[in-house]
Amino acid sequence: MVTQEVPHIPSCLEAAHSLDEFSTSHKEVLKKSNFRKMSEVSGVMANAEIKPKSIHRAKKWSGDVENLYRFQQAGYRDEIEYKQVKQVDMVEYWPETGFVKKLQRRDNTFYYYNKQRECEDKEVHKVKVYVY
Repeated sequence: MVTQEVPHIPSCLEAAHSLDEFSTSHKEVLKKSNFRKMSEVSGVMANAEIKPKSIHRAKKWSGDVENLYRFQQAGYRDEIEYKQVKQVDMVEYWPETGFVKKLQRRDNTFYYYNKQRECEDKEVHKVKVYVY
């Protein structure tokens, strides 16, 4: 009998989605290594069909809030739900800024986003931040 070892998901989730992540500087958030780590963790989570444990609203803008805004504008909670629904492994990001470049809505139309910030200060409080 062949068995596969599954990574310990709760520890991955705690590392990727702690509340402290949203208080980092925007330069730190935009590091390419941070996005790779988040993509690896969210890839594991997308396969596990994980539901969020809690939710809160964003208080101030950051790179993560910007990307959440883009996912929610397209009709998804976050990158995890997008990957579950669309069955994709990677999301396209702008290499210069690290923001989401293109998303496909549930009705199969595409949203194309600019390199610059699109979530204005007056929209930040509408962004939902999910904790896993």
